[in-house]
Amino acid sequence: MPRQPGPRPQREVPGGAPARSQPPPPVPGSAAQHGKGQLTIDAPEPDPLEPQDLAAAAIRTAPAWLISFVLHTLILIVLSWIVISRDLPSIISLDATYADTLGAQLEDDSLDAPMDMMGGETPSFSLGPAPALDPLASPPMIDPMQGGLLPTARLETAAIGSALTGREAGMKRGLLVKYGGTQVTEAAVQRALDWLKRNQRRDGSWSLQGPYSNPGMTDAKVAATAMALIAFQGAGNTTERGDFQEQVLNGWRALLKEQDQDGCFYHGGQDQDRPYSQGLAMIAVCEIYGMTKSSMFRAPAQKAVDYAVKIQSPEGGWRYLPGVDSDTSVTGWFVMGLQSALMAGLDVPSLTFHRVDKFLDTVALDGGSLYRYQPIRQGYSLAMTAEGLLCRQYLGWKQDDPRLLRGAQLLLDNGIDWNETRDVYYWYYATQVLHHLEGDYWEQWNNVMREEMPKRQVQQGREAGSWDPDGDRWGAYGGRLYTTCLSTYMLEVYYRHLAIYSYRIE
Repeated sequence: MPRQPGPRPQREVPGGAPARSQPPPPVPGSAAQHGKGQLTIDAPEPDPLEPQDLAAAAIRTAPAWLISFVLHTLILIVLSWIVISRDLPSIISLDATYADTLGAQLEDDSLDAPMDMMGGETPSFSLGPAPALDPLASPPMIDPMQGGLLPTARLETAAIGSALTGREAGMKRGLLVKYGGTQVTEAAVQRALDWLKRNQRRDGSWSLQGPYSNPGMTDAKVAATAMALIAFQGAGNTTERGDFQEQVLNGWRALLKEQDQDGCFYHGGQDQDRPYSQGLAMIAVCEIYGMTKSSMFRAPAQKAVDYAVKIQSPEGGWRYLPGVDSDTSVTGWFVMGLQSALMAGLDVPSLTFHRVDKFLDTVALDGGSLYRYQPIRQGYSLAMTAEGLLCRQYLGWKQDDPRLLRGAQLLLDNGIDWNETRDVYYWYYATQVLHHLEGDYWEQWNNVMREEMPKRQVQQGREAGSWDPDGDRWGAYGGRLYTTCLSTYMLEVYYRHLAIYSYRIE
């Protein structure tokens, strides 16, 4: 309970003691003095009962230097009282309030002064091409062949400023213009976040099974909560700022309770849910640490990274059981989590990425431009190709790599089409690959995406702001929250991560 302020004791100010009265000077000669040939008459003794003006006598008989000293001392005392009285602090008044959530009671509305009253200049912002940033602008280029063969080698980066800074208000506006975002795409993001806010559970978590229509097949609390947090964080919301600060804070209270000492977030349930839940939670916690640098998240984030490294399979990827087997789908989520860790300045062994690169070689087709789910599968899929290419971009492939460009053309040839079988999972990964490539690849893809995705969002009713899962390839399994979160990530792509090749210092 806050301490109630009481009256502050007055500060004791040392003052000069009053000058001690000097005794009257002795009266010269009290007896008759006789001189030769002269008669002297003794002065009469003063009556001891007659009042004496001792102060006047002291002043008359005091030497000049003493009078000067006393006057200067009095002046200094008076001046000291004037100075001290101005320095005395005023009594501080504390207003104790109560709030439903931790942290809300510390907000001070008096600090929200209008910008024109702050006395500072309003920061200017250019919508032109962003200048080259410092080396912290995005994750470092990874050459798996340099240093990656040593089990103890680690990739270390300084604190993120960085590949997530596009989410900050000023830069966000510029990136929206530069990469083709619009007021319509941003309005769709806002509506989606409002929908997620309405469907957050009392304990701060989310579920794939409701309380909304078209739920998924499993509760998947960890995966659902992580997906919602990634959507909020993608738009710049954290536990410290943003329109949805409260939802993010409550969501993290719920999700951190799920992590054990080893860094694992998922316990129980179906085996196929485990790796997706862990990968999504790792992405979310590494992002929030990178965005806030809060000590609340550093240990959980590093533990999640260490756990991912620990359970990497001998093939180099991840799958349903820790340390057993690999597939491209699960591996892609873990690579995204480890990249988020690098962005946040966390420690990731370079050998981990070298092993991922080796695994991708086993699922690659056409020299690396196409990808399949597992080495035993015969043909490629669009979703696995997009996911594999994104991993290759993060692992260091150049922007003009012929394998990357061939794969990107395949993605463009199979763009977003609501009349065909929908696959928001594929669209999400393809959106990232082509955004990083920029240029004509991105422009062609984005011209369709920025029109179709907001148009297909539910506009009215209880589910306004969400996307219907009906007709989506995995919609029946993931449900409405799954399709809504992935669709939101797509519309946040303009600023969620800075484009790799434009903002990276090699």
